[in-house]
Amino acid sequence: MTAKLDTLQAAIGYTFKNLNLLRQALVHSSATEQRLKSNERMEFLGDRVLGLILAELLLENYLDEAEGEISYRFTALAQRDSLATIAGKIGLAKHLSLSNGEHLTGGRENPGLLADATEAVIAAIYMDGGLEAAKAFVHNNWTEMMRYNRHPPKDAKTTLQEWAQGHGLGLPSYRITGQEGPDHQPVFSVEVTVEKQPVLSGQGSNKRAAEQAAAEALLNIISKEEK
Repeated sequence: MTAKLDTLQAAIGYTFKNLNLLRQALVHSSATEQRLKSNERMEFLGDRVLGLILAELLLENYLDEAEGEISYRFTALAQRDSLATIAGKIGLAKHLSLSNGEHLTGGRENPGLLADATEAVIAAIYMDGGLEAAKAFVHNNWTEMMRYNRHPPKDAKTTLQEWAQGHGLGLPSYRITGQEGPDHQPVFSVEVTVEKQPVLSGQGSNKRAAEQAAAEALLNIISKEEK
């Protein structure tokens, strides 16, 4: 186990003084009967640490952009898929502790699960080495992604809202239509409604992700109609 963690530490670019912090960051709730021993609390902390570092990084690099534009960039960098991309970059999936059932149902390829684990790893780095160590990890892994988009990227919900307003329509409305799966890995279904447009649905590991998926589905329909 220690040898495997050496490989992960090399990929992370940080050597832990307390290796148990990294070990806990890799424990999914399905792998333990005591949720306090899983990485859920660390995920909560890592989300906040990442948010602080990304906000500072964006303000330092985009001096001429207003708060709204910075917000678009922040949302894109902090979203599930960006975190899952970093998980893939450091080879995190193979180091995770999952239940056999979670493993057999593709847990190691689940973007939401990988994103949560990445946040837990950020928390572990922060708890072990402080803010500067966490900053180094985030800067090393997010800077290239940040500079990839020359213009502030807008998420699907924002784009749909602006389209609706531009066409004199009411604001999009979202309604939760269902929730499936276990408590530790729920799948939400959400419908989006816009005047004069079909009602479409989307799914996601949380309500926000499902709303984004629904908005994206409707934008795809609108795009085809306008071509």
